[in-house]
Amino acid sequence: MRASVTVRVAGSTSNLGAGFDCIGVAVGRWLRVTARAAPDAAGRTIAIERGGTLRSLDTAPEADLLYRGFVAACRRAGQEVPAGLALAADSDIPVARGLGSSAAATVAGAAAAAALLELKLDRAGLAELGSDLEGHPDNVAPAVFGGANLVLRGPDGLVVTPLPMHPSLALVFAVPDFTVETKRARAALPATLPHADAVRAAAKSAALVHGLAHADARLLAAGLDDVLHVPFRRSLVPGYDEVTRAARQAGAYGATLSGSGPTIVAVVVADGVGAVGDAMVRTWGARDIAARTFHAARPAGGYETD
Repeated sequence: MRASVTVRVAGSTSNLGAGFDCIGVAVGRWLRVTARAAPDAAGRTIAIERGGTLRSLDTAPEADLLYRGFVAACRRAGQEVPAGLALAADSDIPVARGLGSSAAATVAGAAAAAALLELKLDRAGLAELGSDLEGHPDNVAPAVFGGANLVLRGPDGLVVTPLPMHPSLALVFAVPDFTVETKRARAALPATLPHADAVRAAAKSAALVHGLAHADARLLAAGLDDVLHVPFRRSLVPGYDEVTRAARQAGAYGATLSGSGPTIVAVVVADGVGAVGDAMVRTWGARDIAARTFHAARPAGGYETD
C-alpha cells in the first residue's frame, strides 16, 4: 500500500448531438483527488472538500461518488476498504451542467483505490466498473481513456473505440448559471419513437462520426441536429433555440446540448472559438441568464496518477 496518491480525471461532453448515449469526448476541465490512509482518532473515513471543509463519510458514504468509486474498486479486487481514509478533492468541472462531473468523480475514486492499494485494475476494468456504478459509459469512457470515444455494450461487456477528430475542429462550451438534473432530463424522454425517427437518428449518428473525422460542414450540421433526445429536453433549457442559433450565425458548424444540459456545446473551426463563445454568452445574457464559456482545442487525455 502506498502512502498517498493523486489522480487527475477530465470532465467530458457526451451525446454530442446524434451520438446519444454512445459518443463522449474528454474536455480540459479537471477533478483532482488525493487519497491517503489517514484514520482520525475515531477511525473514520473523511473527505476534504475544496476550501478545506472536513466531513465524515461514515454517515452516508453511498452519497459520495468518490468514496463509492473507491469502495467499488476494492470490492472488485477482493480487497478490504481501509479503515481510515482521507480523500481531498478539488475540481473545475461544473457540477450538474452536462460535463461529466459524476463520471469523473466515480472514475477518480476507483483509480485512486487502484493506485493507493496497488490493485490489479486496468483501464478496461475501470471503465466497466465506472459504467456499472455511474450509468453513463459515454462519460466514463473519455474520463478513463481520454480523447473522443464511441462506446456500446457488446455481448462480452463494454466496447470502447477511439474516434478521430479533425485537427481543425474545436469544441466551444457555454455554461449557464442554472442546472438540469439528469433524472429530470431522463424523465423527459419518450418510451418509444416512430421507426422513421430511428432511421433518421442512425443516419445522423453516422454523419456525426464522419463529420468529426473530416471536418465536413454538411455532415456536422446534420449530426449535431439530434432527433433522439434534444427535441424532448430543449424546453428544460431556457434560450436553447436562441443560443444554438447564435452559435451557428457566429460560424459554428452546429450546436447542441452537452450531455443532458444545460451546457451547450458548439463544434467550430479552431480559430472561431472566441466569436462563437461570445455569441452564446451574449444571447443568454439578453435573457438575464449569466453564462461563462471555455473551449477545447483538442480532446483531453485520460486519467493520470502520481
